[in-house]
Amino acid sequence: MRLMRFNSLLLLGLWSLAVQPGLAAEDILKPEQAFRYEVSATADEITVRWDIEPEHYMYKERMGYRSLTDGLSLGDAILPNGKPYEDEFFGPMEIYRGQAVVRIPVVERAAGMQTAELEIRSQGCADIGLCYPPQKWTSAVAFTGGGGGTLNRLLGTTGSGPGVADEPLPADEAFQASITVLDPFRIAIDWQIENGYYLYRDSLSVAALGNIAQPGQPVIPMGTPKWDENFGDTEVFYDEVRIEVPLTRPNPAGGLLELDVGWQGCKEDSICYPPGVMTLGVDLPTATVGDLPDAPAPISEQDKLSQLIVQGNLFLVIATFTGLGLLLAFTPCVLPMVPILSGVIAGQGKDVTTGRAFALSLTYVLGMAFTYTIAGAAFAAAGGQIQAALQKPWIIISVAGLFIALAMSMFGMYELQMPSAIQSRLTNAGSKQKTGTFVGTAVLGALSALVVTTCVAPPLVASLTVIAQAGDITRGAASLFAMSIGMGIPLLVIGTSAGRLLPKAGEWMNKVKGAFGFMMLGLAVWMLERILPGPVTLALWGVLIFVAGVFLGAFTTLMPDARASLKLGKGFGLLAAFYGVALLLGALSGGSDPLRPLAFTGGAVGGAAHEELEFRPVKTVADLEREVAAAQMSGQPVMLDFYADWCVSCKEMERYTFTDDQVHAALNGVVLLQADVTANDAADQELLAHFGIFGPPTIVFFDGSGAERDQYRVVGFMSADKFASHVTQALRGS
Repeated sequence: MRLMRFNSLLLLGLWSLAVQPGLAAEDILKPEQAFRYEVSATADEITVRWDIEPEHYMYKERMGYRSLTDGLSLGDAILPNGKPYEDEFFGPMEIYRGQAVVRIPVVERAAGMQTAELEIRSQGCADIGLCYPPQKWTSAVAFTGGGGGTLNRLLGTTGSGPGVADEPLPADEAFQASITVLDPFRIAIDWQIENGYYLYRDSLSVAALGNIAQPGQPVIPMGTPKWDENFGDTEVFYDEVRIEVPLTRPNPAGGLLELDVGWQGCKEDSICYPPGVMTLGVDLPTATVGDLPDAPAPISEQDKLSQLIVQGNLFLVIATFTGLGLLLAFTPCVLPMVPILSGVIAGQGKDVTTGRAFALSLTYVLGMAFTYTIAGAAFAAAGGQIQAALQKPWIIISVAGLFIALAMSMFGMYELQMPSAIQSRLTNAGSKQKTGTFVGTAVLGALSALVVTTCVAPPLVASLTVIAQAGDITRGAASLFAMSIGMGIPLLVIGTSAGRLLPKAGEWMNKVKGAFGFMMLGLAVWMLERILPGPVTLALWGVLIFVAGVFLGAFTTLMPDARASLKLGKGFGLLAAFYGVALLLGALSGGSDPLRPLAFTGGAVGGAAHEELEFRPVKTVADLEREVAAAQMSGQPVMLDFYADWCVSCKEMERYTFTDDQVHAALNGVVLLQADVTANDAADQELLAHFGIFGPPTIVFFDGSGAERDQYRVVGFMSADKFASHVTQALRGS
């Protein structure tokens, strides 16, 4: 049925060349001109002689003849042999060129019957690649006892066939559409349909031009059931129909909304128009939070959270997002902040108290939370992506340099302190040491907001969506701040505990500070891997881990009676040194995976590698639309993955989810597309704005008809088993 539908649409689209102006209509014949016939009849048979124009042909298998008059029974038509022809859509066929004579036996004719009506069905094509829709004509037949009487008829000039006097209306006259604004988040498209014409229900679609708003799933009423010889059982609209369309708005500002409205219709018992698109425009008013519709709760997690922010009690919103932030605190994007804060506490030396450790931890968390909240609100209100904006190379290099400077301080190479001129001024306001430390800790917390933004999660998207779509910066920023505080709660606990748990003096303190120094260097490498080639990053990891092994005593000579702790340290140091060498060898061979540095040996080390998904790259909105349209032609669903080199969760998805056999099975037959938005250039920003996406990792699904399954968007990391189930539900569920 899908193939038949595609073929029919193709035929109708090509037929439009013959009736639309500006398409060389004088070179393309109408069907009644390309395929003429003459009907004659004797007492025993009816003869139909076809005269086919040059460079045209007719399908033998698409011919049909039957009596429309009671009292006249006909036998099976006797068709001449045609020329074998391999048709792209129908398969092996026979065709006629030039002339063809069809004989139809008369089985029974009522006494005294002199005339009757004959129904003729046919279909043909032109060699230029144009195929006409199936034709159905009614012809008068005059019988003669001796077989000498004939009735000649030019197709379409008499009877019920579409003759010159019954020309179809132009498409824009037969089907007229207009837009009405129902509210800032809903519009209606009203169709006026001429008498004798109808629209197919499943052909109606809406797509946005520009970024002022994105249409959701249109609400289309039930149509009139109709059996169509090409489409089978379908639904159509006569006279008029109204379609309501919900809107998603990236910002509350009003402006001109332009839409491409798709349609297809027919003239009753006549031609069908090709699938068409009308471009319509309407002025949208400015939106407020109070205008948001009370829509049913969407399936996607971020949409549910967006509704909670807009409609829920503010205290409930803050409590919910604090809890969600606490859960996010244990993700790879937030965990690196633990050694940063711990290093700050350890750097205070042996005299740090529990109260001072708590105050420093709170300063750090508040610095991170305020910066993250203000930056997030500002970027969302401006329609930008906070992730990409904070991943500029100069910012990453600066933060990595700060981590290196902190690490060198941990190793005792120098003491970090503020310039004397600034210290003198701060002394007037209070304690020099405390004030300087608190200011530096707050700055470090603000810079750590960069680490947090490497992951997108549903709570973050929900907050940014409310700010961007509804323009409610207060509620959106409050949820962002609550989430930041939630992420900082474990940091408060760890930082405060460090004041009691860290050794107070002696050689152990130096070793603890040295361990934090290596953590700081690891964070610097982790930051730099977003802008450095994979082998270079792998080499840096190798050097760092090898030196850490030396620090642990890998090459220190121990006496047989050495303490067990020294022997244990030497053992772990040797393992670290060997692993560092493996990383360096992997980097020299062009590898980039720290978990499989020697994968270049063909899997001898670490076992066989899992197969990775093969994505087709898309860069622009036009690229995406072309790929989705191609998949739609074959009825394939589509998965679009938004990726960036600086996105930690994206790499988690690649390493742990996209390599899983369950996921591969669930994605069998699915067209896989990937948009790499690492550069965050104009094309990347346009593609993100097209979907109202704030950053990767985000995964979008389209069904076989090319429609987005927006309820099933995936934001953030998802484990392999859950993702496989989610894909099945999104693309193959109800």
